[in-house]
Amino acid sequence: MTTLLTREVRRERAEQVRKRPPFRHRLSKLDSKVSPYLFVAPFFVLFGAIGLFPLLYTAYVSLFDWDLGADDPAFVGLENYRTLFADGQFWNALFNTFSIFLLSSVPQVIVAVVLAALLAANLRARTMWRMGVLLPYVASLVALTIIFGNLFGPQFGLVNSVLSVVGIPPIDWQADTFGSHVAIASMVNWRWTGYNALIVLAAMLAIPRDLYEAAVVDGAGPVRQFFSITLPMLKPTLIFVIVTSTIGGLQIFTEPKLFDPAGGSGGGAVHQYQTVVLYLYQSAFQQFDLGYAASIAWTLFLIVIAVAGLNFWLTRRAVR
Repeated sequence: MTTLLTREVRRERAEQVRKRPPFRHRLSKLDSKVSPYLFVAPFFVLFGAIGLFPLLYTAYVSLFDWDLGADDPAFVGLENYRTLFADGQFWNALFNTFSIFLLSSVPQVIVAVVLAALLAANLRARTMWRMGVLLPYVASLVALTIIFGNLFGPQFGLVNSVLSVVGIPPIDWQADTFGSHVAIASMVNWRWTGYNALIVLAAMLAIPRDLYEAAVVDGAGPVRQFFSITLPMLKPTLIFVIVTSTIGGLQIFTEPKLFDPAGGSGGGAVHQYQTVVLYLYQSAFQQFDLGYAASIAWTLFLIVIAVAGLNFWLTRRAVR
């Protein structure tokens, strides 16, 4: 009996050894699990060194009354934040930032989707048209800002000349609050709409054609196909475009800075188009109050996260 049990145990062990995968197979399986982490690790190492550390150090600086060149800055805790929330210029800059953001990002995403749908059609010289919408993005931002500054000139600008033809009096685009926001938003839309349209176009071309063929068989027209097939399939791409537009729109800096004829960071005579980043720049590099500028930076960082998260949630619920 004992001999039979011993034979059974040996047979089971031999079967287990036989069923065990070879070393090469186990190594290949380990490679498929570990390799992706090794490939993305350099990014996170660089991000920790040049991205995460400055971010955390900025939070540390915001707790001090830190002037440029100070050897022993005084610890003030949350005093910079209390001063910031009572600062009327900061709230004015925040209002300007959201106003320009809404005037740029909302039309930008809508036009980008429509433009992508047109570029996906059976056009002649499609490659030329697709390259053409990217030209504003690759052009020099400084040159574009100077051109738009002349277009929206208060006296001899082309925009006012066109408005006068239809009976609208000239607008001082640089002195008027809403007018300056429209002018700056136009620069942003001109530069980024084509870029976002190509991203949406790539997602449109990846949608399986079988879905459209089935929709045609069911009697769905082009409009019905767009809202029932194209938009729901574009949801991940639209989330990406909206979130990136939110991050970029709330951090706008170059356009309002160069829109000022003097090239200053005040955003006009009465700060009518000064954004939060312009105010941060002014506090840090003109007033040399690094602690206060760091508190502005962290407040803007939290606002960007909150608005981007809200847009992410709204987009997931709206596009289904």
